[in-house]
Amino acid sequence: MTARCARHCIVPPALLYRLARSADEALRQAALHALALDERFRLARAESAARLHTMPKPVTFARIGGQPQRTIYDQQGSESQTPGVVVRVEGQAPQQDQAANQAYDGLGATYSFFWTVFERDSIDAAGMQLLGLIHYGRNYPNAFWDGAGHMFFGDGDGEILTQTAAGIDVIGHELTHGVTQHEANLTYSGQSGALNESMSDVFGIQVKQYALGQDVHSSDWLIGADIVGPALRPALRSMKQPGTANAYDDQPADMNGYVPGGDVHTNSGIPNHAFYIVASTLGGQAWDAAGPIWYAALADPQLRPNATFRDFAQITLRQARQTYGAGSDQAHAVQQGWEAVKVSL
Repeated sequence: MTARCARHCIVPPALLYRLARSADEALRQAALHALALDERFRLARAESAARLHTMPKPVTFARIGGQPQRTIYDQQGSESQTPGVVVRVEGQAPQQDQAANQAYDGLGATYSFFWTVFERDSIDAAGMQLLGLIHYGRNYPNAFWDGAGHMFFGDGDGEILTQTAAGIDVIGHELTHGVTQHEANLTYSGQSGALNESMSDVFGIQVKQYALGQDVHSSDWLIGADIVGPALRPALRSMKQPGTANAYDDQPADMNGYVPGGDVHTNSGIPNHAFYIVASTLGGQAWDAAGPIWYAALADPQLRPNATFRDFAQITLRQARQTYGAGSDQAHAVQQGWEAVKVSL
C-alpha cells in the first residue's frame, strides 16, 4: 500500500514559510532553521509508513494493558535521530529537568486517554513503547512524531514556540498521527490529508480536556495555546473558530472557504469545526459520544486511505446511527455538524 507521509510537526510547513517571509530577521531565521530540520525527516517517515502497511498488524501475547511504557531521552541539542541520554523511565520519580517531566506526563496523559476511553493499548493497540526525545536541536521551534515510535521536542526559539513538551494537546496531536497511521493510513494530501491532520487535533484536544477535567463548554478548543510564542499567540489553531487563532491562521470554518490544492493544515479546519459543533451540541464531555463516534469511524474498514470529507462524514453518521439509533440525538448532532460546515451527506 502506498502512503504519503507528512512532516508530522505541530507547526506546519506552510505556516513556517509565511513566517520565513517576516521582516523580523530573528523570526525569519528561526522559521528557516525549523524548515531545514523538518525536511530531513520527510523521507524517513514516508518509508516508515510504507513499511508498516506491508506487514500484518502485530499480536501481543501476555500483555494486560493499562500501563504505559515511557522512556525520556535528552538529546542535549543534538539533531541526531538516535535517542540520546536516558533521563527518566517508566515509574521513576520526577527529575530536575522540567521538560523531561512534561514530556513524561504528556505521554502518560495520552496513553491514559486512549486506554480509559477506548481500551487502546498505546499507539499501535499492542503496547508500543512511548519514547520522548527532549531538547532536540538548538532552540528548535517545533515538535513532531517521526512515524517510527519517537516523539521529538524542541525547546522553542521564544518567538514562534516556547518549550514544546509543555503542550499536552500537542503531544496528543502528534501521537494520534501514529494511531491514524496504524488504523487508516490516510494519504497525506488533499482531503484525506486534511482528515489526517484533523484526527490529530480532534483527539489532541480531547487528551487536553481529559487531563484538565474539562467539558465541551469549559474547554477553549485551542490547539497549542501552552506552547506558542508572541508571533503566534494565542494559539496555533482554533477548532471553535477556525481562522482566528493567530495573525497567520488561514483555516476555513466550512467548505465555502475550502482551498483546492491547499495545505492539509489549512483545510483541516473544516472537519475540526464539524467535530466541535457535534461535541458542543451534545454537551457533557467530548469523549461521551462525539469522540467514540470519530474513533469508530477512524477504525472503520470502509475508511479508505484517500477518503474525502464526505466519505468520512458518511461513516461517522453510520456509526452514530448504529450505536445510538437512527433517530438519536447523537445521530442528529452528527448530521447537523457536517451540514453546518457544508459537507454534503
